Order: sequence, then C-alpha cells, then structure tokens
Amino acid sequence: MVTLDVRTLTVPVGALRMLEVVLTCISFSLVASLGHNSSSYWAWSMFTWCFCCFFTLFILIMEFTSLNAKVPISWDDFTAAFAMLATLMVLAASIIYPTFFSCSNCGKAIGATVTSCIAFILYAVEVGLTRAKPGEISGFLSTIPGLLKVLEAFVACIIFISLDSGFSRFPGLQWCVAVYSLCFIFALLIILFTICRVLALVPIPLDKVLTGYNVLAVLMYMTAVVIWPLYSFQNNSRPSNCNHCSWDNQVVVSFMTCVNLIVYIVDTIYSVKLVFFLSPV
Repeated sequence: MVTLDVRTLTVPVGALRMLEVVLTCISFSLVASLGHNSSSYWAWSMFTWCFCCFFTLFILIMEFTSLNAKVPISWDDFTAAFAMLATLMVLAASIIYPTFFSCSNCGKAIGATVTSCIAFILYAVEVGLTRAKPGEISGFLSTIPGLLKVLEAFVACIIFISLDSGFSRFPGLQWCVAVYSLCFIFALLIILFTICRVLALVPIPLDKVLTGYNVLAVLMYMTAVVIWPLYSFQNNSRPSNCNHCSWDNQVVVSFMTCVNLIVYIVDTIYSVKLVFFLSPV
C-alpha cells in the first residue's frame, strides 16, 4: 500500500530537489530548442541535464510515496552517491557547454548556463546536507571515502569523453587508457555493490583490500601522468588553426589524469588513516 509523505517535499532537501528538477529541465529545454550538435561535449551536457532531472524526480516520487523503504538497496547510499555525482556532472556541464557553444549574443545558451550553474549550487548544498557527520551511523557512500569513489569515477568519465582514436597509435597511450578503464570499473563496482548491499556479504577484510587497491591505483595513475603527455605532446605542438581541436582534448586528458591522481592519493591517505590508525584494537 502506498503511503504519501508530504513532509519529504517540505524539508530542506526536498525543496532543493524540486528546484533541481525545474532548473535542469530548463537547461535541457533551452539547449534542445537550439537544435542538435554532433559534438561529444554537447551530448555530455544534454545527457547530464536529462539524467539529473530524471533521477532527482525519481527520488522525489519514491520518497513522497514511501516506496523507497520497499526497494532492496541502500537508499541512503543511493541518494548520497547520486547527489555527489549530479553535483560533479552539472558543474562539468556548466563549464563545458558555455566554453564550446555559447557566445555574447546567444541568449538561450547563456540562460541554459545560468540555470545549470544554479542547479550545481543546489546539488552541492544537497551533498552538504546529506553527507555523514562525524560519529553518525550512515551508508559508506555518504562518507568522505565513498564520495571520493564517486569523484574518481566521474573524473574518469570526463577523460573518456575527451579521448579520440589517436591513442591506438602508441602502446604507452594504450596503457594509459587501460589504467583509466580498470580504475573506473573498480570504482564503479564498489559504488554499485555498496548500493546493492553486496559488500557486506564479502568474507574478507574489505577495508584492507580497498586500501591496497587505492595504493595500486595511485601507482598506475602516476605512470599515466608521465606517459600520457610524453606520447601526446612530444614533437606535437598546438596547431595554429586549432579551435577546440583534438590537441586541446589531449590537454584535458592530461589535466584530468593529474586531478584523479590527486584524488586517489587523498583517498589512499584517508583509507590508511582509517585502517591502521583508527581501527579498533
């Protein structure tokens, strides 16, 4: 039996989510009215606004009808992971879309950017409201290590949409793509298994396994930080007629590789601290 819970719409998080639905829908509609573009960055921005609008509305409906209590997943982990992911995705769309597709006379594009930026702020506030506080019992994905896992997967997605087929020319670049793919898959599995409550069934000390994985990921990303720019930019200066060309995409990949290395280092330090210094005796 469905029980309507009006309070879920009147609490601060519920009000934020309703505004997020409206703003992401406006951004999507404004850009859609301008016509289709074949760029992967345009597709990413449109997917972001559509994805965030749909899942935010889905969360609102599930909590309003109290159906969230009946689904066989960790609902707190799901909503915390989604809020973090939506924050990062909308932030990226708010930067990428105006960079590639806006101009001083593009009224609809500017409007879409403004509403997207406001939506990003709202999602960031939601992350702050739903993040686990020290000493609070909550799901893994609402803690700092859990949020870092979402961030690692997101940065890998930005790397993937910036890749082109040129990496297949050099084994070194192929290794870098393998690093991005393996680390992304593992982070995604952790997120999905946490939401589906599978990790609790694993008969091994999972915290130590995750710490070991983080150390390995740091070492792998350290190689990618060196190898990717070495093969991408050696004897390959920026073309004079380059306007958001593939050379710029290589810069994006290099930069985001460094960003993910930093995130993995922070994740590793935090994991080591939790496992070896704060674990109960």
